[in-house]
Amino acid sequence: MSSLVKELSARAKTLPAEDRARLAEELLDSLEGEPDVEAEAAWEREIEHRVAEIESGAVTLIASEDVHAEARRLIRR
Repeated sequence: MSSLVKELSARAKTLPAEDRARLAEELLDSLEGEPDVEAEAAWEREIEHRVAEIESGAVTLIASEDVHAEARRLIRR
């Protein structure tokens, strides 16, 4: 770790929690590249498809509590 990074880290730790969180978010965002337009479009289509299936009654939703209970039951086997 360079001395500049050490200094910035030490100074950042003196900030209030809300400011540290905002700084951390901005730093993480800076690591992301350009969005994959094709992937985002594919996810949008998938979401629309799933919503349509739910609204048409083609699929049956299962409560998360039931899914978790079944997973716990299967793990205990």
